[in-house]
Amino acid sequence: MPDEKKTFNTIDEYIATFPAETQKLLGQVRAAVKNAAPDATEKISYQMPTFFLNGNLVHFAAYKNHIGFYPTPNGIAEFEPELSVYQRAKGSVQFPINQPLPLDLIGRIVKYRAAENAKKAATKKAKR
Repeated sequence: MPDEKKTFNTIDEYIATFPAETQKLLGQVRAAVKNAAPDATEKISYQMPTFFLNGNLVHFAAYKNHIGFYPTPNGIAEFEPELSVYQRAKGSVQFPINQPLPLDLIGRIVKYRAAENAKKAATKKAKR
């Protein structure tokens, strides 16, 4: 876990603060998100790696025993049956570091979130 007081400007800076094995897992999550939403931009939000496309798409972060993935409550609810094997909360899920990451599932969640954000953006634009 990186020093809580450290601030990051890029996802690369964030990832570099972790041991090599954790860096590899974070890189896999990052690649899965990029593949699912190639037009999304990277940023740091809440001191976590974040992808942005018509609003925040997903956040992710590394902890001692898991990778936290934050696709909003809707992103969790939509995939509840598949996520039920993981510890989760209203808007987050924990992927244990000692198990393979569900990269296909992450990609599908990101695509769902991208569609959800696009729909919200279109609705907002239509109201103008």
